[in-house]
Amino acid sequence: MRNPFRYFNSSPEVIRLTVMMYVRYPLSLRQVEDLLSERGIDICHETVRFWWNRFGPLFAAEIRKRRVHGRSYSQWRWHLDEVFVRINGKTHYLWRAMKRYGQPRVIVTDRLRSYRAAMNVIGNAADQECGRWLNNRAENSHQPFRRREGAMSKFRDVKTLQKFASIHASIHNHFNLERHLTPRETFKQNRAAAMAEWRQLAA
Repeated sequence: MRNPFRYFNSSPEVIRLTVMMYVRYPLSLRQVEDLLSERGIDICHETVRFWWNRFGPLFAAEIRKRRVHGRSYSQWRWHLDEVFVRINGKTHYLWRAMKRYGQPRVIVTDRLRSYRAAMNVIGNAADQECGRWLNNRAENSHQPFRRREGAMSKFRDVKTLQKFASIHASIHNHFNLERHLTPRETFKQNRAAAMAEWRQLAA
């Protein structure tokens, strides 16, 4: 793999930190610029924008590749749900799936009729499972995305929405260690491992 940082004066560590701060936390471009300035890193907010657009997809793809490598989830359950996003005053559907990699045995949805119609066309309507509270996992997964959307003051076009949603999902899941389900010491070990893996992306 060719070095993706070869044409940049800033170090890979600074670029990784900038992308992580912007995508992982609900911060604006200028807030990231201010926080980096406190650390003695002088960059413009437009540099933050350029870096997440340039390196965000690269980091997200490598995270997904590492997650898939050597694993098999052929009989996993998928959770599918829709999010309404307004772009320039027009409402768009953003379909989000919580899944593992591979073909699902069961696809959990809510009772929206469009799911059944779409799955009939695809040919997997028999795999659909819906019921009260079954899809809470997908509903709750929208919350980090909604907070991030607010910090960005909405999206300007569908392409930017799709790109950011893909990047945000991979990076958020990489650091989402379910701290409420694990003992403190275990969480600290998992967090250190996630950070160590993050520092090796595109190395």
